[in-house]
Amino acid sequence: MYSTNSHKWSIALASQDMAFKRKLSLYAVLVILVFLWFVGVKNRGGITYFSSEEDRYKSMRDALDAYEMELKFTREDMKRTLKLFKSSCGKWNPDLPVIYAITPTYERPVQKAELTRPISNAGRVGLVVRSVTNFNLLSPTGSWEPNWTKPRGVLQRNAGLQWLRENRTPEDKGVIYFADDDNTYSLHIFNEMRWTKRVSVWPVGLVGGLLVERPLVNAAGKVSGFNSVWGTDRPFPIDMAGFAINLQHLLAHPEVKFSFKVKMGHQESVFLDQLTKKEDLEPLADNCTKIYVWHTRTEEPSLKFEKQLKNKGKSSLDAMKV
Repeated sequence: MYSTNSHKWSIALASQDMAFKRKLSLYAVLVILVFLWFVGVKNRGGITYFSSEEDRYKSMRDALDAYEMELKFTREDMKRTLKLFKSSCGKWNPDLPVIYAITPTYERPVQKAELTRPISNAGRVGLVVRSVTNFNLLSPTGSWEPNWTKPRGVLQRNAGLQWLRENRTPEDKGVIYFADDDNTYSLHIFNEMRWTKRVSVWPVGLVGGLLVERPLVNAAGKVSGFNSVWGTDRPFPIDMAGFAINLQHLLAHPEVKFSFKVKMGHQESVFLDQLTKKEDLEPLADNCTKIYVWHTRTEEPSLKFEKQLKNKGKSSLDAMKV
């Protein structure tokens, strides 16, 4: 009789102990949630003191709404990217405007690596294979001279323009883009630039001494100025990678070309000044608020041991190509 009652008391005590532990666990979870919420509020603008429960719940709702909005933007961006991949990976459409990318380049150890970066990024969705004609023309670039003595790539870009004028007609649909061989490009910019009516523009990252150099767009959707710091006297303070020209618009101006007789850094401005006005520019990249092009450069590699082999008439390449 005693042992049975003792057993029952043991079971009762064990049940109470388990119930107590469950309550303690719930309280612990509640404390952690309140702490996390408190930290979140603190990180989003400092400690907030509430005058009432209603203010507290309103703040929590506002925080949840903000997170929901962030998730919505993320989902929409993913949908746009997926749509871009699907549209570009499909069967070649001959009615699409062709992108003619004129790329001045010269032989150097990092040349293939630099050219592979933009071409492979665009080529994986068929942009290079089908719709981009890449001009690596054998015209002197003056690479042996300091880059401040005269504009570089002038002859190559003009050779590309001449090829277009000799091989394309005003009936052909397309757009011209001067793609530097050391830049980095997002797929979005190619998809947007192909619909250029005359001259389109967009931001370029890591150029002009700034994180981004971009056209400024007003409430009417027109370019009203530029945020450039260097060379503010230029009519178009913009990088070569920051604009595209409609093919038919270019063919309508057969005299337009690049020149050696321009001030340093004014090549883009002198060229665009012959084709358009600031108020007629077409802002892309979400009214010039997104960066799809970066002015990157590959670090010059250290080849001291390769030079030692070369002095001995040898090479690490053998029959390979870098």
